[in-house]
Amino acid sequence: MATLNLATLQKISAQILARDVPLYKRYLYHQIDFNARLLGIKGARGAGKSTILLQYAKSLNLTATQVLYVSCDHPAMIGVSLYDLAEAFYARGGQLLLVDEIHKADNFSQALKAIYDVFNLQLIFSGSSALQIEHAIADLSRRAVVHRLGVLSFREFCELELGQTLPSFSLTQLLDSHEDVAAQLLQYFRPLEQFAKYLDYGCYPFYQESLADYPSKLLEVVNLTIDSDLSRIYRIDPTKLDKLKKILYMLCSTNPYELNVSKLSAAVGVSWPTLQKYLQQMDAGSLIHLVRGGVGMRAVNKPDKLLLDNPNLFQVLCGGSNLGSVRESFFVSQLGLNHQVHYHDRGDFVVDDTWAFEVGGAGKTSAQLQGGKGFIAADDIEVGFDNKIPLWLFGFLY
Repeated sequence: MATLNLATLQKISAQILARDVPLYKRYLYHQIDFNARLLGIKGARGAGKSTILLQYAKSLNLTATQVLYVSCDHPAMIGVSLYDLAEAFYARGGQLLLVDEIHKADNFSQALKAIYDVFNLQLIFSGSSALQIEHAIADLSRRAVVHRLGVLSFREFCELELGQTLPSFSLTQLLDSHEDVAAQLLQYFRPLEQFAKYLDYGCYPFYQESLADYPSKLLEVVNLTIDSDLSRIYRIDPTKLDKLKKILYMLCSTNPYELNVSKLSAAVGVSWPTLQKYLQQMDAGSLIHLVRGGVGMRAVNKPDKLLLDNPNLFQVLCGGSNLGSVRESFFVSQLGLNHQVHYHDRGDFVVDDTWAFEVGGAGKTSAQLQGGKGFIAADDIEVGFDNKIPLWLFGFLY
């Protein structure tokens, strides 16, 4: 166990907290009840978890001795006990402890439980979306409130681009009144113009730093998620990590309807049980969507529908050439955060076991919807009619 040097960590914390943070607050910031003593935020790398921690800290105007920000992947934190850190910080007047990248800390669940039970201290932590806090052996589920942060919604991207506040809508509102909702939003911007930008580079807040560097930064997010996060959380053999990257490329470059278990297993060089395990881990890590089939849809030679997590991943991994998969990835990324999305033969997807959706271009018809019942999420249209809803509109759910 490394020697705790609180003074060094406080100096690093003060330097980080002195920096400017983005003024724009993501949707989750407004949903969190910051009165809770133990809060967690999990989500994809680059989604803005650290920014939320720092924005909250700055809103309190605490002194340098009352707030401490640490990142568990910093060299100064190697081997440091979170409990010992909290004890030393609390003894010197600490009130708010922010712990970033908590999945990099050993035995973090036991430490969080002990800190919560012993010290009158607010602790907010962040970690990988693959963080299984609800299954932690220290039974944190009764103590910690853990929120999930998704990628930027299309609505958030438009707010950043336009510099104005835009409303969000429930799924029921969209289905019942999508013509009115679209007409309302058309007063503010040209949706198809912004939507094309979003599909290229709008899913992660760091696009604002440099569009030229965005592809390389997103590739770094992918590599770090696999090489650093998933490898640690799931204890994956380092020699097998390239197989996960091969899976990503296969999903990017292959039409999902042409993909089957034997083809994917052969291309990656693993058995189906091993491949299935990798797919589940990558889904948890916000790299892919493993869209499970409905009742009776499972088949031995056909996997669940597999999509990359968001449209931007298609752009950096294979140039976004598979337009059908890009559209479906957008649809699932926007609805999957707060709704159950399944694959079914009534359409491309069934949401909350209630609504069937077919995703496609402007010319998509209801032919593939069972009995014509359900909805079409159509790209390349500004305003819909009847059961045909503009695809971009599903980006206004959060």
